[in-house]
Amino acid sequence: MRLPAIRLQRYLPILDWARAYDRATLTSDVVAAIIVTIMLIPQSLAYAMLAGLPPEVGLYASILPLVAYALFGTSRTLAVGPVAVVSLMTASAVGQIAVQGTADYLTAAIVLALLSGVMLVLMGLLRLGFLANFLSHPVISGFITASGILIAASQLKHILGVAAGGDTLLEMIIALAGLAAEINPYTVAVGVGALAFLYFARTRLKPLLIGIGVAKRAADLATKTAPILAVAVTILLAVALDLAAKGVPLVGSIPQGLPALGFPQVSFELIMTLAAPAFLISIIGFVESVSVAQTLASKRRQRIVPDQELIGLGAANIAAGLSSGYPVTGGFARSVVNFDAGAETPAAGVFTAVGIAFATLFLTPLLTSLPQATLAATIIVAVLSLVDFKAIRHVFHYSKADFSAMAATIIVTLLWGVEPGVVAGVALSLFLHLYRTSKPHMAIIGQVPGTEHFRNVERHQVLTDPQILSIRVDESLYFANSRYLEDRIAELVAQRPDVRHVVLMCSAVNAIDASALESLEEINHRLRDADVTFHLTEVKGPVMDRLKRADFLDHLTGRVFLSQFEAISAIRSANP
Repeated sequence: MRLPAIRLQRYLPILDWARAYDRATLTSDVVAAIIVTIMLIPQSLAYAMLAGLPPEVGLYASILPLVAYALFGTSRTLAVGPVAVVSLMTASAVGQIAVQGTADYLTAAIVLALLSGVMLVLMGLLRLGFLANFLSHPVISGFITASGILIAASQLKHILGVAAGGDTLLEMIIALAGLAAEINPYTVAVGVGALAFLYFARTRLKPLLIGIGVAKRAADLATKTAPILAVAVTILLAVALDLAAKGVPLVGSIPQGLPALGFPQVSFELIMTLAAPAFLISIIGFVESVSVAQTLASKRRQRIVPDQELIGLGAANIAAGLSSGYPVTGGFARSVVNFDAGAETPAAGVFTAVGIAFATLFLTPLLTSLPQATLAATIIVAVLSLVDFKAIRHVFHYSKADFSAMAATIIVTLLWGVEPGVVAGVALSLFLHLYRTSKPHMAIIGQVPGTEHFRNVERHQVLTDPQILSIRVDESLYFANSRYLEDRIAELVAQRPDVRHVVLMCSAVNAIDASALESLEEINHRLRDADVTFHLTEVKGPVMDRLKRADFLDHLTGRVFLSQFEAISAIRSANP
């Protein structure tokens, strides 16, 4: 019975942490849930608007997905729900096949969540979490920075009170410029006022409160509840000043009640159309979520299981699709708040879901007069942390190749959209990797006097032998660089007529594929024809195992030595 229990616990982490659940943990989780719920209500409404969906859909996406993740996720503090980047990607994907405000648009968003969920679960069951490694950090950082700029730009129309469109930065700027004469001053006053207050609360309020003697925890809570205060104040202003009559767009009526459960009516054509965007959303969401989860887990010496995280996020997205929501993932700011508020287990997410459900049942009538400009200000302030120009400078100074991939991602995302931006970044990263490894660093090495160490002759004062050419290759050997290895060794031997032995040091070679094996055989054949013996040293165990499966070692003119020092000593002894 123990083996099935262990296997079940692997797929249901709740069976692990629930065993030690006590009253103290319950208190910590409830307190954290209250704080996150206060933060999540305006965020859910705002991110739904960003995705082009009715505001209640953001609330729906913040109920069942949190419960599903609590059952299947491995992070104790990750807060799942609607996030800015995924909301933007949802709007980009669904906007290509349906018009905002229509039933087809909502259906497509729901299908997108279901598809993303199914893909994530399948990747988790097949242990395909490594696919996220194809998104390098510079590409992800560039994409998120560009997305933050796009998101902020897309909300300016709500701050200014104009009906501007556009999917790319250039289109948005042109549309806003063309409608400059229609800017509503009342909407601007509400939007800019909310924006200034939220920015002040985010950057200055906590230090200010602590400076006047407010307890740190109380000051932190006041900072986190600032969006709720902005919502309440602007609703009161909208009612008292009758802002609707002055042309200020309001959220309007939000349906009361919990979401209906069930599958939408979809066509195979819709599924195929949304498959690629769903996959991109799955990968981006997974990378963002796992990065946050790992960072927070390390602070408490906990661990997450990436493949199980795929299943947890997949279950959350399936739950979102079944409850009329849209794609979700783990949010950075929300998770940090959850962590700092003292959440101990994923049960805090369940309590947050209860709080959101309560708001959906009883509080939505109070939001009817909420200005859309307030939600836009909430989004803009929230995405400020996504725009990281410091990371761009750092990558530029460290690696021009990585910077080119990052820059390409940013430029393509801003000018052509989110999906082309991700594809361009990944494609360029892979191309640069292939190009970089196709010409691996190869060093002629010599012995450091008085030691058994060998170093690059161009960097160190070393001892060499004119009859021995020692080469170290600092890359695994595969199809892209095997021909370069052949040509480089042939060139070096041709330049040294006294050479009688070539020793290839393989300490940095982690793999040799079939193409590289053929190149080694060709090198061995050419050197034998030139009366030069070919040796290998410091071949790693797994690489040696593969070489033994072929007949290369049977035809090798020299030997395979355990170390470079042993090889040079043996050759010199045999040729005094």
